[in-house]
Amino acid sequence: MTDTAVLEIGRQALQVAILVAMPMLLASLVVGIVVSLVQVATSLHDATLTFVPKILAVALALFLAGNWIIHTLLDFTRHVFEAVPGMLG
Repeated sequence: MTDTAVLEIGRQALQVAILVAMPMLLASLVVGIVVSLVQVATSLHDATLTFVPKILAVALALFLAGNWIIHTLLDFTRHVFEAVPGMLG
């Protein structure tokens, strides 16, 4: 196994990790911005107010994107397992 192959698998793993985390991170970001705007407009500055909407948004994003996430991770895993014999020989 060459250094290039290891780096390529590592790069692909990071790319898949970012891609899989993106729906939950974007949902949390959007809800956080909306809640912050509401807090500024209403002068409510309670730090705990953002947790429940963010948790609900992340859970909804995970529910909606779960099937795609599983397929993406399975495709990557299958690709790595298929590539291993060629790298060892």
